[in-house]
Amino acid sequence: MTDLSSLALPHVAKLHAYTPGLQPTEPGWVKLNTNECPYPPSPRVADAIRSELAEDGEHLRLYPNPKSTPLRRQIAQIHGLREENILIGNGSDDVLNLLVRVFGGPAAATGFTVPSYSLYPVLVAINDGATSVIEFDRSMRLPVEKIAASGARAFFLTSPNAPTGVAFGNAELEAVLTTFSGVLVVDEAYAPFAKENAVPLLAKHPNLVITRTLSKAHALAGIRVGYALADASVIDLLDRVRDSYNVNRLSQAAASAALADPGYYDAIIGKIIRTRDYWLGEWAGKLGWFTYESQTNFIFTEPKNARGESGPVVAKSLYDFLLCRKILVRAFPNHALTASFLRISVGSDDEMFAVNSAIEAWLKTAP
Repeated sequence: MTDLSSLALPHVAKLHAYTPGLQPTEPGWVKLNTNECPYPPSPRVADAIRSELAEDGEHLRLYPNPKSTPLRRQIAQIHGLREENILIGNGSDDVLNLLVRVFGGPAAATGFTVPSYSLYPVLVAINDGATSVIEFDRSMRLPVEKIAASGARAFFLTSPNAPTGVAFGNAELEAVLTTFSGVLVVDEAYAPFAKENAVPLLAKHPNLVITRTLSKAHALAGIRVGYALADASVIDLLDRVRDSYNVNRLSQAAASAALADPGYYDAIIGKIIRTRDYWLGEWAGKLGWFTYESQTNFIFTEPKNARGESGPVVAKSLYDFLLCRKILVRAFPNHALTASFLRISVGSDDEMFAVNSAIEAWLKTAP
């Protein structure tokens, strides 16, 4: 019998799929490894889903709105844009994939920084695309000149950055937009937790695309809705390669309900920011751990053991210690800049105290 894998395209046979954070199924875990919101979504979300399921789910036999048009209009109003400036995706990952479909390929490099969202190279590889990779150093300063000279048709920049949490101001982004000849994709997955966002730059720079998600601040990671804000010409291109019904009925309804309750989410976001800043002060201030100033819903910190040592071995020691106590955080051992750090999502007060208690125990017992 023919080895069916031999029939795959050569570049697919060599692919390494994206590896998401661990998703335990048994109870009892403190799960702070995938930057999920520690609080439930607006009550309006469940009401909207129940409404779609009314009459024995009669609505489910019908296809969803193919372009998510009502949701496009709603998001356009929120951001002071027009419907033709909005595209809805099955999570922002779907939008990123569409952007690579449009602008990337073997003869059209897609650029991104490292460290950054590790899905970017996977999406490029799926399309057998060329890459232009720019390394950050520990300062995490935005390499404006290198991006401008990258030769990429599209360049993906996560701001605030993941996994460090460092945000780039609009003055820095504008410096890139005015010198870079390609499309700058600013991935604003964590924008609700930041001091500034790039939306005001859209009016002046048609080569700017902003992507957003409802997974983080809006507590809808399980619903999978994201969107793009861009010039109408870019949205038109994305619509040409978009799956016909890429966002289902329940997701459209849930997203609309969440976005219609800004007061609820303002309170949640404020609480997460206060929790984040408190623990930043504890770990960076009291323990003296090097920690990037976060403008996200996570903290990227470089642990020190009781002897004041840091490094990849120390980070793994703490990671393993937490894991044995059913506390999940995220390690990034495959890059020199990140290997000595751990990323800890901001959880509820109880979850954060559990992490801190475990850290205190590790400091007393770790060799």
